[in-house]
Amino acid sequence: MSEENEFKDFNDESHDNYTVAAKKTLAEYQNLDAEDESLAKWKENLGLGSDLLPLEFPGDTRRVVILKIQLIINTEKEPITFDLTNEQTLKELASKRHKIKEKSIYKLKIIFKVQHEIITGLRYVQYIKKAGIAVDKIDDHLGSYAPNTQKKPYYEVDLPESEAPSGFLARGGYSAVSKFIDDDKTNHLTLNWGVEIVKK
Repeated sequence: MSEENEFKDFNDESHDNYTVAAKKTLAEYQNLDAEDESLAKWKENLGLGSDLLPLEFPGDTRRVVILKIQLIINTEKEPITFDLTNEQTLKELASKRHKIKEKSIYKLKIIFKVQHEIITGLRYVQYIKKAGIAVDKIDDHLGSYAPNTQKKPYYEVDLPESEAPSGFLARGGYSAVSKFIDDDKTNHLTLNWGVEIVKK
């Protein structure tokens, strides 16, 4: 059974009556009421100024580029960093299990950039399994973002803190499937990774 079937509430749109407005291109937003000074300041705060970064790689059509994910654990001095621009990291991510002590407080920090157009309603969706059994799901809203600029070359978002489970039955390996999805239901990245809960 797929994660989507086991966690069907994630994809059940019956509870979501929100309708996405028609999208404007970046140029349309930049030219919107160009003579309106207050609107010009609002657009600059949103990141729609004239200092948009050029594409990092010619032909890169991605709109959301996840650069890094940091696993921050209160019992560790340094965060565990997944460099998602590194092909080797992406290959090894699914097979590695980073240790988290039971009852530790941990959170994820997402570091990413946006290019080409405004992204609305970006979400971090995660399905978690232990021994092949679905045990938890996360659906965190990251927000809406304009393309990055010279002044702000990337975004950082901290997800809410969680407490690692404890006890004999809770210890062991957990696998996770993480997705970055926007209002258009576009999945910008899927990651397979995992952790191991160990005795304190």
